[in-house]
Amino acid sequence: MAKRRAKGEGGLFRVKGSRFWRAQYKDNKGKIIRVSTEECVKQRALSVLQRLMADSARGLPPLPDAHKIHYADLRRGLIADYTAKGNRSLTTTADGEEFINGLKQLDEFFGFGPDNPGPPVTLITTDRARDFAEKRLAEGLSNATVNRSLSCLRRMLKIAHEDSKLQFIPKIRFLKEPRARQGFVEQEKFDELIALLPTHLRPLIMLLYYCGVRVGEARQIEWPQVDLVAHIIRLEEEQTKGEEARIIPLPSVLVALLREIKLKTGRVFSDTNLRVEWELACTTCGLGKRTKMDPKDESGFVWYKYRGLHIHDLRRSAVRNLRKVGVNESVIMKISGHRTAEVFRRYNIVSTDDVSNAMRTLELAGLSSDRSVTVSQKSQRRLRASHSK
Repeated sequence: MAKRRAKGEGGLFRVKGSRFWRAQYKDNKGKIIRVSTEECVKQRALSVLQRLMADSARGLPPLPDAHKIHYADLRRGLIADYTAKGNRSLTTTADGEEFINGLKQLDEFFGFGPDNPGPPVTLITTDRARDFAEKRLAEGLSNATVNRSLSCLRRMLKIAHEDSKLQFIPKIRFLKEPRARQGFVEQEKFDELIALLPTHLRPLIMLLYYCGVRVGEARQIEWPQVDLVAHIIRLEEEQTKGEEARIIPLPSVLVALLREIKLKTGRVFSDTNLRVEWELACTTCGLGKRTKMDPKDESGFVWYKYRGLHIHDLRRSAVRNLRKVGVNESVIMKISGHRTAEVFRRYNIVSTDDVSNAMRTLELAGLSSDRSVTVSQKSQRRLRASHSK
């Protein structure tokens, strides 16, 4: 017969219909606390009870009941954390809605809305996250896109745990993503591409290709930051991802285009209809393919699925081009804004031509195959002479 716990040690019980053990104990003021342990196994639930009672003895406040915490509370904590840290991933739409990439899809899946706080956190489990991933994949989304939402979910759960609202964080498993893109475009093909783009987009695309600036940074540049005499642009620290000001050197071909712009006020680089014009130009010159997708129902709309060169590939091209002409790696990182060598090397693309040219350079330096054969023949003659003695 199991020994009964002494008074004051607390206890465990189950509510009908629930699979979790609930803990009951008194805090240091004598108030009875009842909370779910989020454990199905009694021995594990007992460990949770003991930890809760130890925290209470140290004067720590009890954890709130997980059944009373909903998805809306987790979501609110995530946005508050992004706001406090000034995270640039948090943006506000035209209608005033706060937006984080991947969050809207979670809102829809968990039924969040003005009149619906979503499910309690006890129902946001590893299996539920897996159901979300499977649903999104079935809709045709890529692993990387689904992972952006899973990252939001994991982060909001972690914040709730850090804020002492949760004692247990369910495991959120990410999907395997493909290797980092290796896209880049050679100068000859880029010249063909730029000629197919509308005039208003050419300065922006040239900046991205020659300087490796991020699109988000380029959009913020205003005319007072441009020095066409010195051929430079100064990015302010609040405009950069790394929050560090930097100087961007400009190629003469871009300076010539900027000088032709008569009204030099406001934003320098236009991105009007950028995505569509980019896809059309890439498709025309063979750098991409745009496929028409019919709507799933009568109320839907026609859209185009694009595969091929992406605008972000221009950043990789800039890094590669600067490296090819011998610019020091640290200088390239200063221009492009890469803060770590690890991330920079993902952009440091090496093509088949680069590898072949390396051997040609070696041969031109005098270490050719003919010389190697000659050296080898001399070595063999010396070896035969030593054997004959």
